[in-house]
Amino acid sequence: MTNEQLIAHLTSAYPDANVKQGNQYPEITVSHDKAHALMVHLKSDASLAFDYLVCESGVDYPAFIQVVYHLESTMHRHFIVVKTNTENRETATLETVSDIWPTAEFHECEIYDLLGVTFNNHPGLRRYFLDDTWGHPLRKDFKDDIHVVER
Repeated sequence: MTNEQLIAHLTSAYPDANVKQGNQYPEITVSHDKAHALMVHLKSDASLAFDYLVCESGVDYPAFIQVVYHLESTMHRHFIVVKTNTENRETATLETVSDIWPTAEFHECEIYDLLGVTFNNHPGLRRYFLDDTWGHPLRKDFKDDIHVVER
């Protein structure tokens, strides 16, 4: 599918989502409660077949944390960016996509460690880089009085 065809397909399938052409790939922004169902559809729909999670990362905003997924269809050679926001920053929680793409297990542990997003139903969510005495250093409000790291 071309980018225009992907946008048209997703706009008709998800009228509540924000679908647009990004700088490079089509982007779809969906609410956190519909994100997992969208991801299942993106992988299982044969015309889309997004079988490869290229990257999953997080962005800290004042009211929420956004998780961004870069997906590729190795069969059709098209790409898409999916964005979803946590309900708030204090109890930042999303549903895991590791049941769809096992590579998400590592990405989600990294997001949990550095931004503090909890992924429900993750098979082994834990901190990889820092111990529990640290906060979440990629949050904009992170302060580290011992090491004098401040954002």
